[in-house]
Amino acid sequence: MADLNKKILIVDDTKSYLFILSETLRDAGFIVVTAGNGEEGLSAVDEEKPDLILLDITMPKMDGITMAKKLRESNMQVPIIFLTNMSDIEHVSEAAETATDYIVKADTSADDIVVRVKEKLNIK
Repeated sequence: MADLNKKILIVDDTKSYLFILSETLRDAGFIVVTAGNGEEGLSAVDEEKPDLILLDITMPKMDGITMAKKLRESNMQVPIIFLTNMSDIEHVSEAAETATDYIVKADTSADDIVVRVKEKLNIK
């Protein structure tokens, strides 16, 4: 396992998915911070200064699109990859306004997400 020294924030309200994804990213050498909703995610961004955010769209308290818009309004330029089970055009186009990528969770393994994260961070 390489020490990549890159911090990933995962914001997702599904605890089992959050656990699997965070463990897979840790095994790949990333530092992982988690949050269970958009409000917690915004606080974590301020405290942790992540290199990349994996962000679920549908969550309680604050959804991922709202969180991403708030980050962009504050000029936070950290790359965001949306994670969702929605694949309709409305959410894809809305997510594209604030994210660098969009992953449908049901179609993508945790290992494939690690590959996408490395691509976004230019890690070989």
